[in-house]
Amino acid sequence: MPSSQHRIVPADIISAETYARQRADRRRALLPIKRNRRVEVGPYATFYFENYQTMLAQVQEMMHIEKGGEGQIPGELEAYNPLIPQGAELIATLMLEIDEPTRRAAQLLKLAGIEESAIMTVGAFAIKGTPTEYEDRTSEDGKTSSVHWVRFAFTKEQIAAFKNPSEKVILGIDHANYGHMAVMTPAVAAELARDFD
Repeated sequence: MPSSQHRIVPADIISAETYARQRADRRRALLPIKRNRRVEVGPYATFYFENYQTMLAQVQEMMHIEKGGEGQIPGELEAYNPLIPQGAELIATLMLEIDEPTRRAAQLLKLAGIEESAIMTVGAFAIKGTPTEYEDRTSEDGKTSSVHWVRFAFTKEQIAAFKNPSEKVILGIDHANYGHMAVMTPAVAAELARDFD
């Protein structure tokens, strides 16, 4: 299926039996794609950029784990289709990965609103990330979730700059308690450029 596909439809989903047989091979085939869709920013924030392939894999995996049959499909498509970029954007799962539970709880209390502070610079352009519509972000007590979904919307000029290999792409978080940046490798930038129409 082409990486430019923007929506999963029920016909894209293979049967539970077929997926169970192919699961190991499919997960292995996805590894090189996912490797070049991952950017670490600072000590414990990682952006995992999603596309049709990663979301189809997620839907198939949820079907495999939960075993809800065909009745499960509409809910999974409703949850995961909004995370597939639509041709002029990049969408990432932002994960705050802190293994030790006590430290994780303390850090998440300091990071309220982190989902509002992602920024990507492409040459002279700055593209602010915006959280996608979902319920579990930052709670009333100021504790943020360890998982967020962030959308970066691009203009045509910004897409052209992103596709230009001579332009440096920098992904950052500009939060009072977490200010870090990372330069995208050429391999990651080339893979993400395929998300644009």
